[in-house]
This record gives sequence, structure tokens and C-alpha cells, in this order.
Amino acid sequence: MYRNLRLLYVTTSDKKEARKIGRTLVEENLAACVNIIDGMNSIYKWEGEIQEDAECILIVKTHYSRVRKVTRMIKEMHSYEVPCVISLTITEDEGNEEYLDWLENNSKQPFKL
Repeated sequence: MYRNLRLLYVTTSDKKEARKIGRTLVEENLAACVNIIDGMNSIYKWEGEIQEDAECILIVKTHYSRVRKVTRMIKEMHSYEVPCVISLTITEDEGNEEYLDWLENNSKQPFKL
């Protein structure tokens, strides 16, 4: 079965921002589920300088048909000038098949005539 499911890896400034974005995505039926992982430390270059910050990870579970809308909404809601939003493909034949069915049923864009 070809599902075309995605995980989006997103970083946010804090748990409050992650909750706001995550809740909106689920309420708007753009994601079936969002996981928040707090307490991450990031080291990165920004405008030529090395930065170190505490951040929060947001893992968005959705269907490929929703990725562009999800990315657009995250960019609109996010406090960062250039937010990290990376889409990763969920391999079709690996994992709990019942969970993947649930994820597909709760995130796939309805077919329109």
C-alpha cells in the first residue's frame, strides 16, 4: 500500500511556541498528530556567528498533500526569520501498519471531484 506519509522536523524557540503551532495544525486538520520534545540545545551559525540556544522540537505527522500548507502555516506563526521545517518520508513497509493507517486517515487531504 502506498501511503505517502511524512514527518516534519521543526524547531521552535520554546515549548509555548511549539504548543501553539502544533495545536493549530491539528485543529486545522493539517496534521494527525504533533509531538513536542522540550529541552534541546542547538549550536548553529547565524549571520556569520556561532550561536547556542535552547530550543524545542516539534514533530508533525501528516500526509504529503498537506506538507506545503503545513510549512506555510508554520512560517506564518513562527518567531524565527528562517524556521527549520524539514520533511522526511515515512517508509511504506516499516512500522505499525494500524498506526500508519490511522495517520493516513487523519491527515490525507480529502479527494475533491
